[in-house]
Amino acid sequence: MISNRSMPASTVIPVLGYPDVPKAVAWLRDAFGFSERLRIGTHRVQMHAGHGDVVVTDSPAPASPDETGCAIMLRVEDVDACYTRALAAGAQSLQPPATFPYSERQCTLRDFAGHVWTLSQSVADVDPAQWGGEMVAP
Repeated sequence: MISNRSMPASTVIPVLGYPDVPKAVAWLRDAFGFSERLRIGTHRVQMHAGHGDVVVTDSPAPASPDETGCAIMLRVEDVDACYTRALAAGAQSLQPPATFPYSERQCTLRDFAGHVWTLSQSVADVDPAQWGGEMVAP
């Protein structure tokens, strides 16, 4: 695959529509620690977080939160700290942090435009068979 500086290196790149791109960029920076990678006018911004990327694009807000049609899972180092940070930035809590049998500590939030974010922190390495999962491929 040819590398292109105009394109993030991630293989899967969510594109999130927001009614106010500069506000969304500031919110994602403040709430989740994203950083800008590439700005295209005021209508499109590529943002980077850890080993992943998202594209923020100008789009009307969904009529209802269920219309977004997707949710984003973001792996973080400290779910509790990120949850607190996102709430301070105005996120709505849908599920507070909890640790699950599959050894992930997770919480779920809704951002100002209705996008649903699940923050996930690995807390141990557990064989999926121990909690009812089945590893199909490594």
